[in-house]
Amino acid sequence: MTNSSTEGAIRVERPSKTLRELALEKVRDAIFSGHFRPGDRLVERDLCMQLGVSRTIVREVLRHLESEGLVSNPANKGPIVARLDLDEARQIYEIRGALEGMAARLCAEKRDPAIVAELEKALADIRHAYDDNDMAQVLSHTTRFYETLFTSIDRHVAWGVVKLMMVRINHLRSMTIKTERRSVEGPAQMQKIVDAIRAGDGAAAERAAAEHVQRAASIAEAVLREQLASAG
Repeated sequence: MTNSSTEGAIRVERPSKTLRELALEKVRDAIFSGHFRPGDRLVERDLCMQLGVSRTIVREVLRHLESEGLVSNPANKGPIVARLDLDEARQIYEIRGALEGMAARLCAEKRDPAIVAELEKALADIRHAYDDNDMAQVLSHTTRFYETLFTSIDRHVAWGVVKLMMVRINHLRSMTIKTERRSVEGPAQMQKIVDAIRAGDGAAAERAAAEHVQRAASIAEAVLREQLASAG
């Protein structure tokens, strides 16, 4: 009869993330950081060496990134980092503006100090990440800020819609957060959202959220136009 305590002592725990998941995160982060730029070829052999994984894993990663819109696969050219589509970007910001404005308004109308405290904490972490020049953490804490907006007022369906676009949102955000003055301007605009929520002013919260998205959209459009011009 096997001793159960011995079984527990020698059990091999499954790693929290598979090699494929880790490789996927690395390549996605490399695209977000600009290590791989729009139009760059993604050669399987080179990625195998850089990541230290098999070609099978690299192919799975590239297929997944293609499904997310980060990689395209033109005929006879092989996979490349996708160029963001200007019209698609506009539509993403339109959806964000509508949903985030609604969430901000409902948070303000709820008048819950706990929501304000969570948003303030996320915003403080965003500022610290900017100070450390850690753009990956800026993205992470920004996502947390908006998750708090939606889930605090039980709009899980709306948050689910946003999450479906999250890779594309973060791809755009990874460009805008690195532009001049965005490290100051962005958090200041988000602070206006938090201040309006704290004051219980739904109209002001909705307006502040919409203005923040509109400003991000204009920055993203300028960056994308510059990329298209340089590619041409």
